[in-house]
Amino acid sequence: MKFDIKEVLQKLGIKEVNEGCCTGTVWADTEGDVLKSYSPADGKEIAGIKQATRDDYTRVIKQAQEAFKVWRKNPAPVRGEIVRQIGLELRKYKEPLGKLVSYEMGKIYQEGLGEVQEMIDICDFAVGQSRQLYGFTMHSERPEHRMYDQYHPLGIVGVVSAFNFPVAVWAWNAMIAMICGDVVVWKPSSKVFLCAVAVHKVVQNVLKRNNVPEGVLSLVAASSKYLGDDMFSDKNIPLVSFTGSTKIGKKVGRLVGERLGRSILELGGNNAIIVTENADLEMALRAVTFGAVGTCGQRCTSTRRIILHESIFDQFRDKLISVYKNINIGHPLDENTLVGPLIDTWSRDTFLESIEKVKAEGGKILYGGTVLEGEGYESGCYVVPCIAEVENHYEIVQDETFAPLLYLIKYADLDEAIEIHNGVPQGLSSAIFTTNILESERFLSHAGSDCGIANVNIGTSGAEIGGAFGGEKDTGGGRESGSDAWKAYMRRQTNTVNYSTELPLAQGIKFDI
Repeated sequence: MKFDIKEVLQKLGIKEVNEGCCTGTVWADTEGDVLKSYSPADGKEIAGIKQATRDDYTRVIKQAQEAFKVWRKNPAPVRGEIVRQIGLELRKYKEPLGKLVSYEMGKIYQEGLGEVQEMIDICDFAVGQSRQLYGFTMHSERPEHRMYDQYHPLGIVGVVSAFNFPVAVWAWNAMIAMICGDVVVWKPSSKVFLCAVAVHKVVQNVLKRNNVPEGVLSLVAASSKYLGDDMFSDKNIPLVSFTGSTKIGKKVGRLVGERLGRSILELGGNNAIIVTENADLEMALRAVTFGAVGTCGQRCTSTRRIILHESIFDQFRDKLISVYKNINIGHPLDENTLVGPLIDTWSRDTFLESIEKVKAEGGKILYGGTVLEGEGYESGCYVVPCIAEVENHYEIVQDETFAPLLYLIKYADLDEAIEIHNGVPQGLSSAIFTTNILESERFLSHAGSDCGIANVNIGTSGAEIGGAFGGEKDTGGGRESGSDAWKAYMRRQTNTVNYSTELPLAQGIKFDI
């Protein structure tokens, strides 16, 4: 089957070997080893990336510091105009970039296109936001004084992104940071370097046309061999946005915190859907299926647990198994495919190990959990999504398995369901399916879901960019994208202006000299 990958690479400017370091329009002649990228779709080599080194990183940071001095002086709407043009440029390359995302990462083509659309959407959002970086005024207790808050650009924002969203996570951060007057240094996952290179190839067209200073948007594609914790410990980077596992995120938070820097942590999820006896079961079934098997279960918002009322448990379980049996698993660029491969064989092995742990703790495998072999599955990364009946307290259920492993859990009343729902370390995304307003409002109340995202009659994945994205507890507490998430990328300043000829002190303090 032919998918025109060579044509895609040509359109995106991807060569056989690509430089892994860029400061906007200038690509550095790096000296790092060449890391080859292989597609989980067919196991074939796509291209190579000449990695950036520690010296490259140092030069990039210095360039970014100089760029910040210039970039921050541009009015925010002017910065927004650059972001608007980036959105237009991404529209031109949506098809080939979406196809590369699909081929290098493994998500199906529709999801690849959707991810690029997220980039376009956040550009549009950021353009509007560039005219709405609001502060506010307060009444002073002192006569003839004015008090107000304002927000200033922060500096260099380090963005460390994960493999599962190889381009969108960068855009969520970078486009908002840009309109806030910040500059960005991107360290992408080594599993999807080519996607990052392609994005910078596209964006450089806009930067060049507008004479944007070198260093406003930079790329440092380097594995831990060359760039380990350097960015997290670097005092030159006031804000680090990290997307990844809770285990690594805790380390990031500690390293950034030790130097009193800021971090936006987007970490693990153990997302659940409560399905009550008052739910529209067909609607819930569709949401559960996409949430659990979309991106082959490799979204931080993927549905991991289904908490089912005991009266509908058997009916829903049987319907879900029937749907799973008809899911097309195959090459992500095949239009008939609904589930592509896992990112690599390590993820496949983790999936299999988790299933064995489910069995060892007393869980029951209801469907799936096997590796697909033979023609079309040569990469070894294809698995059959698994459904298991478990209890919430199992150690393996408390962890996040980043793969299509879905747990079914039975409950008797809504209080028990919410207790089960909240009874995990993570707190990212959540949902309830019900047509009963009392149940839905209970779920959204102070005593309901403890997650950063709580939905009614929609699934846990597929968040819109207009809302702030992030979660609580072991998910890290970070917020990206919409709402007022922009404030994290700026420094807040309170100003007081005395327009009198007196000098009264606050709290009525007398201090005469």
